[in-house]
Amino acid sequence: MTTRRNLLASAAALTAGHALLDEAVGQEKNPAALVADRASSIKITRMSARWVNPAVFLKIETNHGVIGWGEVKGVDPRVSKPLAESLFELIEGENPTRIEYLWQKIYRAHRNVRGGAFLCHTLAGIDMALWDITGKLWGVPVFRLLGGPCRDRIRVYHTPQARKVPPPGLFEHSSNPADIDRIVAAIKRAREQVGPKGAVMFDAHSAVPPATLIQLAAALQAYDVLFIEEPAVPGNIETFKRIKQAVAIPLAAGERDRTIWGVLPYLQERCLDVLQPDCCHTGGITSMKKIATLAEAYYVPLAPHCTAGFLGISASLHVAASVPLFLIHEFYPDNHGFNVKGITRMPWQLDAEGYIGLPPGPGLGVEVDEELLEQESRKPQTYKWPGSKLPDGSIADY
Repeated sequence: MTTRRNLLASAAALTAGHALLDEAVGQEKNPAALVADRASSIKITRMSARWVNPAVFLKIETNHGVIGWGEVKGVDPRVSKPLAESLFELIEGENPTRIEYLWQKIYRAHRNVRGGAFLCHTLAGIDMALWDITGKLWGVPVFRLLGGPCRDRIRVYHTPQARKVPPPGLFEHSSNPADIDRIVAAIKRAREQVGPKGAVMFDAHSAVPPATLIQLAAALQAYDVLFIEEPAVPGNIETFKRIKQAVAIPLAAGERDRTIWGVLPYLQERCLDVLQPDCCHTGGITSMKKIATLAEAYYVPLAPHCTAGFLGISASLHVAASVPLFLIHEFYPDNHGFNVKGITRMPWQLDAEGYIGLPPGPGLGVEVDEELLEQESRKPQTYKWPGSKLPDGSIADY
């Protein structure tokens, strides 16, 4: 029977055992010492924002000398740069490893700003930098902090095995045979390039009207494309439902739908087969991981949208590595429109089957040439609002 005397004896023996362990392996190698929270005293001390078209690069510094990097893209940098600098007051002096807490603090700070594109895109850059710091602090890639890798490699496009076809031109609100033939011909060319085992995706880009998209689907076999991307303009779930009822081809969207609250209606109404969150749009790694978990409950895989530089690419790849339901990842390492050559570097290699390895570490695993970044940021920067018109002069979606 257990007695007070037995318990005291056991406790004494355990204490003696710990002492012997300390003497045997040394305190620096003691497993009990290695689990101490090394992040408890780290604090955010400074943040700098540098604008290099069309992105804003964020650098967050700490009192421990560990720094983190993130990028803001997809919105007017003349607005996102000062917004990031303003948001710094919410995180100054905070522990950067309290990532979820800081995400909530920023996202919910102002009831009238919550959830908008500018806030979510800017928050994404801050969130990336916090994960970068935390990974570097513990000496591991970010995907290790997200639960570890669910796969050994990541399928990407564009490659010889996977092509995405953009909408060839603008379209009226319904189409004639020449319009449909033009799209079908572009898809056919891509299929010939990748072969029967490859992947072809058609990006409607929210610019092909629903009627035209339904006409197009009638001219294709259901297996001709892996999915149709952005079949409609976000904001009206009934439009997506109408297209889904009429089109047998898998539908994908999500790059302009931010956070779990933005993607939930698609899942509830079962009108998307693939979700395409953009890590730089949806609030960063923290938000994208939640979207993946939400989608998993509906058996909907991710095919992340990504037109960023290496910081945004890496952040998205770390999430893709860690989630169970994943299809394919957009990947443009030489897209200098979003990635000024030489400012950021990330090692990667494409294998013969169209896959790349897991993203490196520690942290995001991206090197930043800060001297070049500073030089480029001092040059005159410009930004011009995009837009398109139909042949009759009316405004078109693009």
